[in-house]
Amino acid sequence: MDALRTVDILNSIVPISRFNKGEANKIFSEVKSKGTRIVVKNNVPECVLMSPEEYQKMYDEYENAVLYAEAQKRAAEDAAPVPHNAVMAQFGITDADIDDADVELD
Repeated sequence: MDALRTVDILNSIVPISRFNKGEANKIFSEVKSKGTRIVVKNNVPECVLMSPEEYQKMYDEYENAVLYAEAQKRAAEDAAPVPHNAVMAQFGITDADIDDADVELD
């Protein structure tokens, strides 16, 4: 995700009064064409508008960062590996369960 420059942030500000004037469709078009918008009320940010695609991208990046941090933490702990049979037994998974599972890899 690209970091916003100060000028980009200033250009993305939308006063809430524009919604009150019936400009919601125009604002949503701006979000599609120009990207994220910050709605302000009394000069205080109230919410952020973004496309569903941009939100999903941001969420995926956040989720990946959390998973990476957890992996780094576990690697630093230098714990002994747990055999897959022990994990399967802990969660009550059998080889037959795995054989019947449909797996989709990204």
